[in-house]
Amino acid sequence: MRFGPGPIRKRFKLNEIESCKVVKNHWYYGWGIRLTPHGVLYNVSGFHAVEIKLRTGKKHRIGTDVPQELEVAIQQALSHK
Repeated sequence: MRFGPGPIRKRFKLNEIESCKVVKNHWYYGWGIRLTPHGVLYNVSGFHAVEIKLRTGKKHRIGTDVPQELEVAIQQALSHK
């Protein structure tokens, strides 16, 4: 995943991902890279995100305008690992 046009990026190995689900962020979480009670949020627009739970227990949220499609893509990748 890349955040914006610059060098900021985050990678998740498939074997590190335990689960993912569509979530809705509070409006006050804002945009950008934020630390929330639900883990790190990477958000460029909107209020919807996909929350990725890692096997370590850590959570990350990826803000997106197409959360269902992203969740399906991650689930498909996890089923093929």
